[in-house]
Parts: sequence; C-alpha cells; structure tokens
Amino acid sequence: MDVRDALRRRRMTRAFDGGELEEPELVELCTEALRAPTAGHARGVRTVVLAGQAGVHDYLAAATDAEWRASSSRAPGLAMAGGAVVIVCDPSAYATRYADDDKAASGLGDLDAWPLPYWHTDAAFATMSLLLLIEDAGLSACFLGAFRRHREVLGLVNAPSGTELFGTVLVGRASAAQAPSGSLRRPGPTRAERVVRRRFYRLSRYATRVRSENPVAPFKR
Repeated sequence: MDVRDALRRRRMTRAFDGGELEEPELVELCTEALRAPTAGHARGVRTVVLAGQAGVHDYLAAATDAEWRASSSRAPGLAMAGGAVVIVCDPSAYATRYADDDKAASGLGDLDAWPLPYWHTDAAFATMSLLLLIEDAGLSACFLGAFRRHREVLGLVNAPSGTELFGTVLVGRASAAQAPSGSLRRPGPTRAERVVRRRFYRLSRYATRVRSENPVAPFKR
C-alpha cells in the first residue's frame, strides 16, 4: 500500500471485533511512527502502549466515567479494540532544546514565548504517522482527543510531572457493523476548495470555486 492509498482508505473506526493485539506489534508501529518530524530534534513525544483488551479497559476506565460507558452507544464497540496507544508530550524538552546555543537566538527557551506549541505539532505528526501505519498493516484505528480526565489518564501511564496528554489511538480490527459519524453529513467546503492559490480572495461561508483563467482568484460569493 502506498501513502495515497493509506490516506484514501483511512477512516476512524468506532467499533472493533474484539481481536487482541500483542505488545510487540504495537511497539513496532509506534517506533516507526516516531520517525515523524520533531522540532529541533527535541524528541519530546512519547507513545505509551497498552496492549490487549486489558489495556483498552484500563484506558477507558481512566478516560471516561461509568455513566458514559453505560449510556453511550459507542462504548461497547470501542471497548472491543485490541490495544491502545496514549500519546503524550513534554514541553520542557522543547524549552531545553531551544535554549541551546544554536537555537538560543530564537528566544524560545522560555515556554511562554512559543507562539505555537510545537510539542503539540510534533505529537500530531506522530499520531498521523501512526494512523497511516495502522492502515498499512491492515488494521483500523480511532483517535480519541484529550478533552477531559487528563490527570486520570496521565496517572494511569505514570507520566512524569509536566507531561501533557495529546490523545489516544485505539487499534484493532474493525467490526463489520460501523455507524458513520454524523459529522460527515455537515455541509462545508470540499478538499479542493480548501486549497488556496497564492492568497485568499473573497470567501463566503462555503466558498465556491470559479472556473477562470485567473488562477489567483478561484472564489466568488
């Protein structure tokens, strides 16, 4: 499978078939995913492997509450994943790296000086790499954002002080029964309409591309 195929085929899977994944398989996928770019070679992203359904159970127990697990229609399908990978990042690794002599002129040795937290950017790079590798391996995945219960999840993996939770990837084999996300029914711009040539022109809420000889003005109201 090439990268284009993996991108086209990749979907978030919300129901798994219950098959277990062994720790070495998940470790290998994570090790390859960490070839992703890392600012200043700071290497501040870590992936924590929770293998098997026991690992998934432990993750869901930390990341969700009993009420959600009892009421959510998605909880049973997610609980059947074969393993979980928790993605965390260490902001201090970036402050330390950018305080080095070759980076000190950037002024980014102070975390408050960062206009964009590159530790999150690096974590996103690694996560996307992992999702594509999972697809290439013939498996399926679901990314769960870090919206709540950060401390519980960080405590589960015994993360060092100062570590930030980025999110978690559930991995396994997809169940035959999949309920598509309602988000896919939302109206909005196509992929082509989100590619801007040189600069933005007038945009409506949902821009419409104009067929024109002028490639710089591709939109109209």
